[in-house]
Amino acid sequence: MTKIAVIVGSTRQHRRGRQVAEWVYEYGRTHSPVEVDFDLIDLADYSLPVLDEPYPAAWGIYQNDHTRRWAESIAAYDGYVFVIAEYNHGVPGALKNAIDYLYDEWTNKSAGFVSYGADGGVRAVEQMRTISAELGLADVREQVVLSTFTDFDYTESDLAHPATAGDFAPEARHVDDLSATLHSVVVWAEAMASVRVSISV
Repeated sequence: MTKIAVIVGSTRQHRRGRQVAEWVYEYGRTHSPVEVDFDLIDLADYSLPVLDEPYPAAWGIYQNDHTRRWAESIAAYDGYVFVIAEYNHGVPGALKNAIDYLYDEWTNKSAGFVSYGADGGVRAVEQMRTISAELGLADVREQVVLSTFTDFDYTESDLAHPATAGDFAPEARHVDDLSATLHSVVVWAEAMASVRVSISV
């Protein structure tokens, strides 16, 4: 069975990412073929400190329990959908930190992106595509771009409170983008599985 992880790429207390990731996960779970399994991974559940391993991740010599737990989780998947906020024109630090803990666990798998932000999070995704290339992740062309202005409902929010996240209310057009993104992630995950086998022989 092909396994795809939807990764919440922000750990900020009032982040929007969890709502977005749950939307991605539920759609994947209910609309994908039966031989595809989707899971939701929240970086906040791993409490990873700033990278503290003594050896480079590419060596795979993990000394800390939190690293081994994270590595075991990520290694179990054939592809990933990263749900990414754009922070200061780039990838959230927590996500980059979590990625840098590992190497082989990411390699020769597929990756897709669902981004959000004032400008749709597209600049964070551009950074992620560069990172993916270095890791050997096959990132798919399709992506979902969400606006914090038009894809969240602030009707019931306290707009005077700076931490308000609003309720996720994506425009209908994003469903087609999500469907195309998930389809490509699954197709490439299945293709890259054969690559991993050929390399390991």
